Amino acid sequence: MPNERLRAVMASGGWTHGSLAESVGVDPKSVERWVNLGRTPRRATALQAAETLGEDVHALWPALRQARAARAVSPELVALYDQRADVPVSTYVELFAQAREHIDVLVYAGVFLHEAYPRLNDLLRERAAGGCVIRIALGDADAENVQQRGQQEKFGHGIESRCRLALMHYRPLIGVPGIELRTHGTTLYNSLYRADDQVLVNAHVWGVNAYGAPVWHLRRSGDGGVYAAYANSFNAVWETARTVEG
Repeated sequence: MPNERLRAVMASGGWTHGSLAESVGVDPKSVERWVNLGRTPRRATALQAAETLGEDVHALWPALRQARAARAVSPELVALYDQRADVPVSTYVELFAQAREHIDVLVYAGVFLHEAYPRLNDLLRERAAGGCVIRIALGDADAENVQQRGQQEKFGHGIESRCRLALMHYRPLIGVPGIELRTHGTTLYNSLYRADDQVLVNAHVWGVNAYGAPVWHLRRSGDGGVYAAYANSFNAVWETARTVEG
């Protein structure tokens, strides 16, 4: 997956693969792989490159942020991130790409996925063609609970626009066999990104935008448990949601 953030920063500063490579002390082909293939350099090299470009290293290579190791309080807890911005986009992509049975997305907008990974719709089509049942539930921009969340998270009417933008991103998937798109007006306490027996849970914190709120990565372990609670929550919201017609 190309590193579009790095490409944009280099372009804005007039950097070429060769000039950045010379400044950092690596082969130009290494820089080319960072940009075109999304490769992550070693931490020391990444820090030097980020300093040269005048950019935050974690903004260029989110994978260098380390999730805190989960304590043994639950066998289901894989990782805990302080905020959603710390979760590499590749984590979501790999989660969906490995799905074989189902993919569920429950958000108000969640447009960061399409912005960071423009091939998301293609990936979802591929997984649907492989037999996955895909359910996507987006916030209804006209719903009272959605508008209230915008006020709580300091978005104001911005969240309504983002809900409509999310719908625009996903609309090309309407009619694709195995994929269903719905809108909901529930009070959303968490955003969920679920694939088979794993789920990423983005907490909603009053007064905090979703990207600044914690995320926990869960993997199902037996029947019941924390994973099951969120899976059941998704199903409950899905039952209240309205199908988006083509």
